[in-house]
Amino acid sequence: MNTARTAEIARHTAETRIAVRLNLDGTGRARLATGIGFFDHMLDQIARHGLIDLDVDCVGDLHIDGHHTVEDVGIAIGQALKAAVGDKRGIARYGHAYVPLDEALSRVVIDLSGRPGLFAHLPLTSAMVGQFDTQLVREFFQALANHAFITLHIDNLRGDNAHHQIETVFKAFGRALRMAVAPDPRAAGSVPSTKGSL
Repeated sequence: MNTARTAEIARHTAETRIAVRLNLDGTGRARLATGIGFFDHMLDQIARHGLIDLDVDCVGDLHIDGHHTVEDVGIAIGQALKAAVGDKRGIARYGHAYVPLDEALSRVVIDLSGRPGLFAHLPLTSAMVGQFDTQLVREFFQALANHAFITLHIDNLRGDNAHHQIETVFKAFGRALRMAVAPDPRAAGSVPSTKGSL
């Protein structure tokens, strides 16, 4: 396991310029500047509820729309997560959380499996929350799962307000990730797989 459990990722393309810094053993501090206020608010939920320190600076082509920014930030955070978790020795590997917000309820289950996959049920009730296209929730988590090499199940179980629905997803992801990356004192530094590696 990476004893520092930190990572820094820089991603520069014709569409975005991104810098991500991540500490899995943080206190929930976040410094976020993506140019999309609602997206910053959601990333803050991951940091706060995952007890992860997370810095994200992104300059993207928002004059087109938010798609490239949100997807590329997901890629960079996924890469940072993969680097920070290291060889996964001595961690729990699995995490899950149910999180409510008023009428909304979501469940997220994570396996730090080394096999990327997103399985999401997101019946969001609005196409937009402010200036945020709600289709981008799936794009963010797809990019993150692909580049973190994790299996991720996301289910919004109920909700009437799309802001609430999305917020429960991001909070539940933070809580589930916190559980999955937590050191397991009984694991004695072993990899949590019968294969011997993840």
